[in-house]
Amino acid sequence: MADPDPLERAADAVDDAIDELTGVPTDDGDIERFTASGMTLVAEAGGPERSETTFVLVHGIGMGRKVFADLALRLVGAARVIAVDLPGYGDAPEPPRTPTMERNADLVAAYLRKIDRGPVVLLGHSMGTQVATEVAVRHPETVARLVLVAPTVDRHHRRALTQLIRLGIDLLDESPKVLLLGAREYLRAGPYLRRKMTAMLTHRPERAYPRVSAPTLVIRGEGDRVSPREWCAEVVTALPDARAVEIPGHGHETLIRDAAPAAEAIRRFLATTSGRPE
Repeated sequence: MADPDPLERAADAVDDAIDELTGVPTDDGDIERFTASGMTLVAEAGGPERSETTFVLVHGIGMGRKVFADLALRLVGAARVIAVDLPGYGDAPEPPRTPTMERNADLVAAYLRKIDRGPVVLLGHSMGTQVATEVAVRHPETVARLVLVAPTVDRHHRRALTQLIRLGIDLLDESPKVLLLGAREYLRAGPYLRRKMTAMLTHRPERAYPRVSAPTLVIRGEGDRVSPREWCAEVVTALPDARAVEIPGHGHETLIRDAAPAAEAIRRFLATTSGRPE
């Protein structure tokens, strides 16, 4: 068998070095590729297979499943935790055309039906909140609880330049861990990031929020410029059954910097909602 390409070996070495520097586990969990309707996602699962609670984690624009490493480690003890790469992110191949938030949601829902673990606790971060919300609306039987972390896009400032400037300001206060992981994942997202940004900005999550039937937790970092406090309050008001948590000292990338406060908020949310997964 031929040796791997030298450039591929170098890329793998850099990838492993970033994982080590940022504390991301280098041992992958159970990984599978799932394809439907011409799109492929990659899912990485950890935790007890027979657990009655399953978390499914959906990343934001330019990101991938590895940004959830810290959160997954904190949730995995008594639950099955599955983090996905959406099409064209992380290790998932670029589809022939950039999917809308609704098409991404249909793919995630098809995967949830395939794994057949019953209704899940579905968590989205940033753009992932848009996908997760659409899953909850279009396929409500697949979602027991919904967690929206740093929801986008603020409908009052739905312009690419505004969003990029806000993200840039937010990152000025971020840790090297966030910057390293973010830079790697944005490079992985490839040359079609502009089209993906258009798909994100075109979506109108405010139209979907009133139709969400699952109990929902909205998490915001106190200093998040991308998801301002006023917008998150509007999101909570629009959702039929929602509560909010604000994490002091954190920004838009709160799950990457230190997922401990978010994990604790999620555990409290599950413990205080009726009919919760045990």
